[in-house]
Amino acid sequence: MMGLFKKDKGESVDWKKLESEAQLTEFIALSRHKPIAIFKHSTRCSLSSMVKSRLERAWDINGNDIEIYYLDLIQYRDVSNKIASIFNIEHQSPQLIVLDQGEVLYHASHGEIDAGVLKESIGK
Repeated sequence: MMGLFKKDKGESVDWKKLESEAQLTEFIALSRHKPIAIFKHSTRCSLSSMVKSRLERAWDINGNDIEIYYLDLIQYRDVSNKIASIFNIEHQSPQLIVLDQGEVLYHASHGEIDAGVLKESIGK
C-alpha cells in the first residue's frame, strides 16, 4: 500500500490515520504482535509541520517492521488526551510514541523526534 507521502528514495512513511479511542484500543492490542508508532501532529503549528517533514525525509524503516499512525490533534484532541492518560505521558505536539507489547518503548517530542533513534528503539 502506498503511503500518503512518498519520497524519492528508500521507504515511504505509510501513514495510517488514528481518529478514535476505539482505534487506539485496537492499536494497543496490535502492538503485542508488531511495534506501532503514533505521531501526534498539530496542523496549526509550523514546528510540528517541520518535524513531520523531517521525519518523512529521514524515514527508512520497512513497513513490515512497524506500523505508523498519524493523529491530527486539532480534530482528535480527545484521542491524544486518552493516550496521555493511558500511558502517563504528558501531551506534547509534535510527539512520537512507540508501543511494543502494549507498553511505551520510546517517546519523544519536538526536535528530539528522530527516525534513526526510532529505528534503533525497535532493533532494526
